[in-house]
Amino acid sequence: VNKHKPWIETSYHGIITENNDTVILDPPLVALDKDAPVPFAGEICAFKIHGQEMPFEAVVLNKTSGEGRLRARSPIDCELQKEYTFIIQAYDCGSGPGGTNWKKSHKAVVHIQVKDVNEFSPAFKESMYKATVTEGKIYDSILQVEATDEDCSPQYSQICNYEIVTTDVPFAIDRNGNIRNTEKLSYDKQHQYEIMVTAFDCGQKHATEDVLVRVNVKPVCKPGWQDWNKRIEYTPGSGSIPLFPSIHLETCDGPVSSIHTTIELQTNYIGKGCDRETYSEKSLQKLCGASSGAIDLLPSPSSTSNWTAGLVMDSNDIIFKFDGKQGAKIPDGIVPKNLTDQFTITLWMKHGPSPGLRAEKETILCNSDKTEMNRHHYALYVHNCRLVFLLRKDFDQADTFRPAEFHWKLDQICDKEWHYYVVNVEFPVVTLYMDGTTYEPYLVTNDWPIHPSHIAMQLTVGACWQGGEVTKPRFAQYFHGSLASLTIRPGKIESQKVISCLQACKEGLDINSLESLGQGIKYHFNPSQSVLVMEGDDIENINQALRKVSYINSRQFPTAGVRRLKVSSKVQCFGEDVCISIPDIDAYVMVFQANEPKITISGMDHFARPAAQFESERGVILLPDIRIVSTVTKMEHPVDLEEHDRVDKPVVVEEMLHNLDFCDVLVIGAELDPDQECLELDHMELQGKHLDATNSTAGYSIYGVDSMFNYEQVLRHIRYRNWDTAATFDRKFRVKCSELNGRYMSNEFNLEASNYSVNILHSSNSNFMDHVNHMIVQPQFLQSVHHPEGGVSAVHNSVVPSVATIVIIICVTILIFVITLGVYRIRTAHQHSSADHEGSKENEMDWDDSALTITVNPMEKYEKPHQAEEESEEEDIEDEDTTSAESDESEEEEEEEEEEEEVIVQRGDKQTATRQEQL
Repeated sequence: VNKHKPWIETSYHGIITENNDTVILDPPLVALDKDAPVPFAGEICAFKIHGQEMPFEAVVLNKTSGEGRLRARSPIDCELQKEYTFIIQAYDCGSGPGGTNWKKSHKAVVHIQVKDVNEFSPAFKESMYKATVTEGKIYDSILQVEATDEDCSPQYSQICNYEIVTTDVPFAIDRNGNIRNTEKLSYDKQHQYEIMVTAFDCGQKHATEDVLVRVNVKPVCKPGWQDWNKRIEYTPGSGSIPLFPSIHLETCDGPVSSIHTTIELQTNYIGKGCDRETYSEKSLQKLCGASSGAIDLLPSPSSTSNWTAGLVMDSNDIIFKFDGKQGAKIPDGIVPKNLTDQFTITLWMKHGPSPGLRAEKETILCNSDKTEMNRHHYALYVHNCRLVFLLRKDFDQADTFRPAEFHWKLDQICDKEWHYYVVNVEFPVVTLYMDGTTYEPYLVTNDWPIHPSHIAMQLTVGACWQGGEVTKPRFAQYFHGSLASLTIRPGKIESQKVISCLQACKEGLDINSLESLGQGIKYHFNPSQSVLVMEGDDIENINQALRKVSYINSRQFPTAGVRRLKVSSKVQCFGEDVCISIPDIDAYVMVFQANEPKITISGMDHFARPAAQFESERGVILLPDIRIVSTVTKMEHPVDLEEHDRVDKPVVVEEMLHNLDFCDVLVIGAELDPDQECLELDHMELQGKHLDATNSTAGYSIYGVDSMFNYEQVLRHIRYRNWDTAATFDRKFRVKCSELNGRYMSNEFNLEASNYSVNILHSSNSNFMDHVNHMIVQPQFLQSVHHPEGGVSAVHNSVVPSVATIVIIICVTILIFVITLGVYRIRTAHQHSSADHEGSKENEMDWDDSALTITVNPMEKYEKPHQAEEESEEEDIEDEDTTSAESDESEEEEEEEEEEEEVIVQRGDKQTATRQEQL
């Protein structure tokens, strides 16, 4: 009889490892029954689990002992469910084999935990991490990386450690994933760092994929201009190029209310303060429309102006340097003694502070007594950084005090920079222009006029001549500094426009498209456009305005080299906060060397003309077809060559147009004899051009800044005259031209001019043949042939006829024969009719007689025995015209001509003979 129920524990705690089916229970699963050992009633037949779809089952291992086992029906995944709780009961076998009347135990609670297996690796939440840091700081944490693990247990699901895989980087990471820098970072050293990081779970399983961490380093926010280039390149002919096309101002969020910016182009070391035209002072004054008559007191040394030969000179810019030991005497006659009440003194000067506390006067220009006394009639000098002009008028009607010394105090006089000074004198008013700006004297002192005397005056430069009050006349009051283009113009003063033109810079700052400047932008240029000041309230407007500032150089051949740039800025801020400071910009413009032009002069280089043309009033045009051409050879890098084969190769030579500043037509050999020859030019040819000309026995000089075309036109009108051409002559000339005062010189074009005598046979009755020669031998068919020394002395110049000339000679010879035959028949008929009328016939045939009685007709029947000699004479004439006969033949011909002349004079009347002699 089944009297008792099975008994089990009231609760069980079990553990199962995931992916396993065995459950370890505590206590073990055992059911007891008090009916034992009665079969069936005391045996345990089953354990039943109550719960919804529990993945477990309980089996009986031993019915008698009641031992059982709990196992999983399917794989258990901890990640799906970590714990299970259900009810279990034990059943006995009942009262018989059929299992009837079975009894069940009380319900016991089973709690099962799933034991995790470390099957998952850590994985980072982000595919890449980014951070930005400022240079120069140490951070506790730049950023935090985070990884997760899908395992279910804390042991395997928690990340216990992070590690930086990349070596040699100034970063570290802690176990929480915080990355920090181990040293101060520098933007200049490295802008960006890329590091790889991995993670470990607590089971020491690391991540399958490391994560990239990118750390950007930004510079410390320093207020200032950004995105500008220190070097700006300028190619000649580029026009205007922007200096800072991408510049912008970083204010670091400062409370800026206004910005004041100054852009300065520093060119004081280029030439005379900036890039100016390097033409001579005369050419520049002509170009600027200055009054004529300026006298250059510091010209380049030459045969006509040798007083500057002993001075130290920079030949490139005609700059004279005075070291306090040099002076130059201007010869008498260069500057007139009476400058009148109106005159102008112009000069370029660079001068520094004078040494010593009580500095002496430093004379620029001085006109003083040459001997006996030490009176200064007029002078321009520097004293204690003051410019002083002295003008002592001569005593005339009124013996009264008059203005004599005019003082100007200017900082520029001693700043060691080049400045352009113009002293305009309209006595008693004297005005100073310095760099185009007018300055009135701050002090004017009066003095008595100078009484007239017989003492001569001496004009000097760089010092003052002390002719009296010393044992030996000498220089005194030496100048320390540099001078250039010192001129004096008596009788006239210069206008403001001309002065501005003479000192104008050809380079400077510019603003592209002024109309596009933002509203509220104020700007101002200095006169030379080397300084630009801009002011505005809006930062972006200032940025846009500064991007439009450009550099321009209008010279075709600028001075190559560096031009320094300086940009300084001042900022005002709102309120009383400490305002930011903007560092200056130091940049430079690199001006490249222009392609050097090759100036070529070409044309007819030798010619011969009849003596009569040289003797004529107009003379002979020397250079009728002169041509001046300038070319440049440009270089390029061929793009189709390999790098190691790439070489500079000249490309096609290009013709270019530019100005010239002088052309000289020089006489080679002995100078011109003014008693018999000269070079001439109608000055009408210079009108409308910036040209002037000087003439001397050494040649003709045309100067002034003008186009090559205008120079060609003027050169083509220069004429050569020689009114004493009894003997043949050869005159040689040389033409050369210049651009930029000799910086670029042309080739030396040589020209030879010669004459030939029309009366080759000095005979009256050779007039007809001379006339024929003059008709048939035209200059355009001639080439001058020079005989070497030791050749035929009787013939100085011969003519080599061309084919056209020979054909003409043959035709004219036939014509002569026909005319001669006709004349013969006419004269024969007249002589047979009446010999008495011979004189009247000759008078009536005046023209025919002058042209046709040159020779005796060899066909006349009554001819004397010397007829054969005349025939021989004609052959000799023809032979001499073509092949230059020997000297002895010429002498025989001259004798025969004399005999024939006697015969003709006896036969003809005196009128005919006189006409023949004139011809």
